[in-house]
Amino acid sequence: MDKTYDFQAGEVLLVNKPLHWTSFDVVNKLRYEMKQKLGIKKIKVGHAGTLDPLADGLLILCTGKKTKEIESFMGLEKKYSGTITLGSTTPSYDLETEIDQKFPLEGLSEKDIISEVESMVGSYAQYPPIFSAKKVKGKKAYDLARAGKEVKLEPKLITIHSFDIPKIDLPEVHFEITCSKGTYIRSIAHDLGKRLNNGGHLSALRRESIGTYDLKNANSVTEWIEIIQSSDMNNNPSI
Repeated sequence: MDKTYDFQAGEVLLVNKPLHWTSFDVVNKLRYEMKQKLGIKKIKVGHAGTLDPLADGLLILCTGKKTKEIESFMGLEKKYSGTITLGSTTPSYDLETEIDQKFPLEGLSEKDIISEVESMVGSYAQYPPIFSAKKVKGKKAYDLARAGKEVKLEPKLITIHSFDIPKIDLPEVHFEITCSKGTYIRSIAHDLGKRLNNGGHLSALRRESIGTYDLKNANSVTEWIEIIQSSDMNNNPSI
């Protein structure tokens, strides 16, 4: 039997966020579809943890009264897979900005890479990328960075629970990682490069899971639109 959705009362949606979409793009698109379907002007929709435009994968959306539970989802352990490219750096630590430095890969062994990766498992103070949404005197760091202004961010204690390398094909290092709330995978890529006396930036990222919520159970934006448009939903504007 197909599930009946009551988006106004509250639902938790697992979305496979497409590459190049912002998390807010997904929220805005699905909120619009719900309002159109229900014939209402307002409905609460929020996401439980931003996923960068250059990443795809699991994004949890909450609607209605379920938006009150967003913080509890954000605190859950997260799992990612992706690719770190060694031998070069970018100011944003990913592909949002152009390569600014290059380093030779000669002498960089798989053994060295695995050793440094293993040493990163555990808790440490991580510096967020300056191209991030962290606030500096009330302004987002990436706005200051894009304006060419100096940005100083404080480190935050994060925990890497596991860091596995299923494949190395230099300059690319393919990884799987589970980590705590607030961890920047871009910073992990940058930090790995520094630990190897080399450079590194994040070149691909997918969020595989959030707590027990898994990407394999998520619907695409297109699939959610079809579900919303075909659902027999209750219309209760008082909620």
